[in-house]
Amino acid sequence: MGILIPLLLISFACLVIWRAGDGFMAASEYIGRNLSEGVRGASINAVASSMPEVFTSLFFLFVLMDASGFSGGIGTTAGSAIFNGMVIPAVSILAVIGIGLTKRIEVSKKVLMRDGIALILTETIFLVLISGSSLDWWHGLILMLVYLAYISYMFISMSMSQKKAVLAAEKNGESIIEEEEEEEEREEQGSFLKGLITFDLERVFIGSNKMNDLRAWALLLFATVSIALVCYLLVIACEWMGADVYQVPFLGEFHGLNIPLMFVALVLASAASSFPDTIISIKDAQRGKYDDAISNALGSNIFDVCFALGFPLFLFTILHGPIQMPEELINLSAELRFLLLLLTVIAVVVYTTGKYMGKGKALLLLAIYFLFILYIVGRSAGNEFAASIANVLLSVLEFVGIR
Repeated sequence: MGILIPLLLISFACLVIWRAGDGFMAASEYIGRNLSEGVRGASINAVASSMPEVFTSLFFLFVLMDASGFSGGIGTTAGSAIFNGMVIPAVSILAVIGIGLTKRIEVSKKVLMRDGIALILTETIFLVLISGSSLDWWHGLILMLVYLAYISYMFISMSMSQKKAVLAAEKNGESIIEEEEEEEEREEQGSFLKGLITFDLERVFIGSNKMNDLRAWALLLFATVSIALVCYLLVIACEWMGADVYQVPFLGEFHGLNIPLMFVALVLASAASSFPDTIISIKDAQRGKYDDAISNALGSNIFDVCFALGFPLFLFTILHGPIQMPEELINLSAELRFLLLLLTVIAVVVYTTGKYMGKGKALLLLAIYFLFILYIVGRSAGNEFAASIANVLLSVLEFVGIR
């Protein structure tokens, strides 16, 4: 019963994040409808699908008010980044193969290299920056500035590409005609009440009406508030799960797993908060938008590492001063950040090897993620083999002067 209650809360949070994420995505796609494919995936889609990570990291810090809360934020964002890099591309590929749309997909190497190299650089900065026993506001500020630089580069690149396309068309005596946005088919059956019951926010706010700026922003705002509220429940559930003993109002005292919060956040909070990313990428892949499907996952990782962790860190330390990290959390954090970088490099190599991504690569990515989960379970249970791997990772970091 002590584990069942947090699991039920996490399952509920996952469901609401999924439904609210659909509404958030519909609104943000309309607002960012003039962006090019790939740029939209790495910016608008990535931010939209990563809002749960922002709120989860924020609540971990402001609910627990200590280094343990920051470790929960690292666990959520890093775990989500690993989930995004391994699981989302894999299930997106298997989804289109499974329904017979194609046997393999081709993603722009330019998009993969752009987002892959940006992500590796970002995680290298993250590894070097978030080290030592004290974390202050400028650590969070630097992380946010890194994301700002990435987004600025994305939009400048898109602007230059559009100008080149216009010049080429004028040179050939052609005119650029913008393709009309395909409107999503709406179910005629159902009602406002059905939308409320199923938490279908698009049905509630848009219904059979045409999407416009006012409706899109109203939907976006309500979806954001819904995600924020349920992420608070997610944080509480993870805290209970990792605790030795916890108290539930009106129900009494229960026993948790008595493991570091970072391990709980790495597996459960990260998977729950990454659910919208998974659904969005699968839908993009099924519509043939393979660049968006993959760049959403990679762009989400950059957002997670830089903003979803950087903003809560910046805000918390501005209000409450530096966070003092105990030795155990310093080691766990360093181990996880290094592991994140290594797995990202492996994922990018898998993406960029060969012209296509098919079933074999998808299964390989899932196998790597499964091994990662086994490692985390082993570390939380005190397994000697997992501990020896951790010691090797920390020894490498010590050798290069990072801890």
